[in-house]
Amino acid sequence: MSLGSDSGPGIVHSLLCHRQGGDSEAFARRAIQSLLRKLKEKRDELDALVAAVTSGGAQPGQCVTVQRTLDGRLQVAGRKGFPHVIYARLWRWPDLHKNELKPVKFCQFAFDLKCDSVCVNPYHYERVGTPASGLSVQSTDGAAGTGGRAPRPALPSAAPPAAPQPPPQNGYPKPPHHRSPLSWSSAPIYTPGLGGSHPGSRSHPQPPQHHPNHCWPPHHNPVLQPPVSTHPGPEFWCSIAYFEQDVQVGEIFKVPSSCPSVVVDGYVDPSGGARFCLGQLSNVQRCAASERARLHIGKGVQLERRGEGDVWMRCRSEHAVFVQSFYLDREAGRAPGDAVHKVYPGAHIKVFDLRLCHRQMQQQAATAQAAATAQAAAVAGSIPGPGSVGGIAPAIGLSVAAGLGVDDLRRLCLVRLSFVKGWGPDYPRASITCTPCWIEVHLHRALQLLDHVLHALPDAHA
Repeated sequence: MSLGSDSGPGIVHSLLCHRQGGDSEAFARRAIQSLLRKLKEKRDELDALVAAVTSGGAQPGQCVTVQRTLDGRLQVAGRKGFPHVIYARLWRWPDLHKNELKPVKFCQFAFDLKCDSVCVNPYHYERVGTPASGLSVQSTDGAAGTGGRAPRPALPSAAPPAAPQPPPQNGYPKPPHHRSPLSWSSAPIYTPGLGGSHPGSRSHPQPPQHHPNHCWPPHHNPVLQPPVSTHPGPEFWCSIAYFEQDVQVGEIFKVPSSCPSVVVDGYVDPSGGARFCLGQLSNVQRCAASERARLHIGKGVQLERRGEGDVWMRCRSEHAVFVQSFYLDREAGRAPGDAVHKVYPGAHIKVFDLRLCHRQMQQQAATAQAAATAQAAAVAGSIPGPGSVGGIAPAIGLSVAAGLGVDDLRRLCLVRLSFVKGWGPDYPRASITCTPCWIEVHLHRALQLLDHVLHALPDAHA
């Protein structure tokens, strides 16, 4: 299924989510809307544009063309610029200048060819420049657009900086300020805003429905990183369980590692291991709310494993889906499990990061193990050091972590998703188990790493 068949607003949202932060959001939106109008009768080119941008160049596709003007420039929102530069700045290099692009060899309508039409596909161009000028080619998945060369360090953009930033009060970095096909609803335990990330915002708690939506550009690694683990991967990269309210319906659907992409939809005709059709599942206890919601799942969602275990999701349905994801919590500057994220039709976003998950499980497991050790020592009155007061005080600070169990760590290794209906304080449903139809995705590589982490912990009672 191509995004080109979706509604215009859905495509605008999806493409806007991938902007790199150079120009203002308002200008980017106008530029995207202008381009979509020009591609209204070119459905194949529109599909190619969406595929190129949302895949980060992994699917560069065919030329995406606009009519060449007399002076070669395009006017967008009162500003004039060369069309291929405008859209390359928007989706690849935010500080790009007009003389820094050269077309790839297979581009048939490159700007320099002086054809009546001009290709604006940002992945049909490469950035040229010398190391002394500070220019670089931003790496993408599959190294598209780099001509097979080793990627150089990425330019500063809206993507997270390489250097660690001072964390906000809740210990998570603040997100960039972009609108997107993604918004969030806070969980019941949350009261403040986005960790103070809005300049000039009031300090007292705000209702979550008044906060703007947020989006984060895809995270491109500027250098190739070694695998998190050299241990052979699992036979299945994920397993998916389907629920209606608090009842699991049907068997667990396992996706083999040889199939990196899976679709979960509401239809009844499965076509192999890459499609989980919920429409075929029966439930004698099915309520009217679940029956109605199932009618609107439609084309559902697509889950895609990238690299060793990162997961991206595309909303293919005509209705929004609601996601519980620790990775998105971190990107939003929220505590893990603190938010529900609304993902609009056409959106393509990252929902799980294996490297981040591995760090979280290592930190939490080590903290819990240290807490257990400290509490045992406190009971024996043997905690040394200036912070001890009768051997008890240090253990108090770790008492919560001592109660952390394996199930808590396993929750880092899954993503939950509700179709059509949301939950949390903004909705009548307090928990995902109250929503009419939802899925739980267990990520096997992450669970495999968790097993290694737990086995590597020293015995607290040794």
